[in-house]
Amino acid sequence: MANQRYRRGEESLSHQPTTDLVRQLVDEMKTLVRQELELARTEAGRVGEGVATLAQQEVRLAKAELSDKGKKVGAGAGLMGLAGGTALLAGGAFTASLILMLDGVMPNWLAALLVAGAYALVAVTVFYLGKRRVEDAGPLIPEQTIDSVKEDVQWAKTQIGSGSS
Repeated sequence: MANQRYRRGEESLSHQPTTDLVRQLVDEMKTLVRQELELARTEAGRVGEGVATLAQQEVRLAKAELSDKGKKVGAGAGLMGLAGGTALLAGGAFTASLILMLDGVMPNWLAALLVAGAYALVAVTVFYLGKRRVEDAGPLIPEQTIDSVKEDVQWAKTQIGSGSS
């Protein structure tokens, strides 16, 4: 059955003038090129939408990651500020009383120096505790987001590459 149709099509083509055949070929090629261009536009739009969606997701991930790190850094910085405030407030009142207590055993200047040294030791200890918390938070770079964006770029490359095959 298919053979008969093919033979009939062959006979009808063999009786047509060459110019008509060329015109028919050109028309069919135009149609094919239009269809290919439309397919390419559709694929480009699909990939573009996917990339835009991924970009929005990455921005949300970066915000969440930086917010989490910011909370940790804020807590550490708060502890360091507390260390400074504590050293200042307690230092004034307590210094006077310690100097007065040590005044009977040693000269005033030596009593004041020992008290100041003790306060400095406490302030440095609390400062380093706060600094360690800030360091534990890690760098203020959205590392997970960067890794995820790299994966997205690879995905987009494969999508663009697969559309051409």
